[in-house]
Amino acid sequence: MDTCLWCSSPAKGADGPRLGWLPFCFQASEFDKGNGRSMGFLPPVSPAPFSSLRSCSEPRRSARKSKAKPNGKKPTAEEKKLYLEPEYAKSRITDFEFKDLVVLPREIDLNEWLASNTTTFFHHINLQYSTISEFCTGDTCQTMAVGNTQYYWYDERGKKTKCTAPQYVDFVMSSVQKLVTDEDVFPTKYGKEFPNSFESLVKKICRYLFHVLAHIYAAHFKETLALELHGHLNTLYTHFILFIREFNLVDSKEVTVMDDLTEVLCSGGGGGGNGDGGGSGSGGAQNHVKER
Repeated sequence: MDTCLWCSSPAKGADGPRLGWLPFCFQASEFDKGNGRSMGFLPPVSPAPFSSLRSCSEPRRSARKSKAKPNGKKPTAEEKKLYLEPEYAKSRITDFEFKDLVVLPREIDLNEWLASNTTTFFHHINLQYSTISEFCTGDTCQTMAVGNTQYYWYDERGKKTKCTAPQYVDFVMSSVQKLVTDEDVFPTKYGKEFPNSFESLVKKICRYLFHVLAHIYAAHFKETLALELHGHLNTLYTHFILFIREFNLVDSKEVTVMDDLTEVLCSGGGGGGNGDGGGSGSGGAQNHVKER
């Protein structure tokens, strides 16, 4: 009998299209009938329902800088990052080698591989966020900030919007949900081709998802720790980072905000230059806020 690559538990009949690479413990018993791909889940927490869907555009970068912290206060000495503590950083739900898991299998179409993985990461990250969503409110997270980097949302007309973290995450999840369920973007029917813009859309999605993961670590790791889900979060982050590195899906400058964590969790996982380059880049950003 086949066993799970992550938890060594026996397969439970979760079989279907694009599921061969997935850990059985991350597979649902049914498929997402909206797009024909699996809806993975992180046991043992039940997911919160999706926020109401809205049509949103992507965030853009802004070169403006401020000497104030995202909450409007002057910067203080860098706070201790709990997620970098060895006792927590070493926690995983598996010791599986993710470098091998993210490599494109022989005779598998690249776009099909990107579609399968991207869709599953979307469901997993949405679910991981749902475990701490009750703590991420307009009062506790007044801006979408990760360290000294602050993210803004831009609407379809290019209007810059400063929103709370839960609003930003809702924009991200709604926008990505709309894409992954669009048959013209993520085709599931035999013979239907992927659009020429597919790779660029996958890159946008991965950038969105990275922002959400980074915010969970930066603002809600204590809650994640209290729920004893830090092992799940570390495993998901490691898998995701190695995947986007393997296919160059997110610009290295975009992920430097979490270079310290990436170095700890993904050392030896390839792309080590990211950590080194990010170290020098972030050093000069200690006393101001970057806007993206």
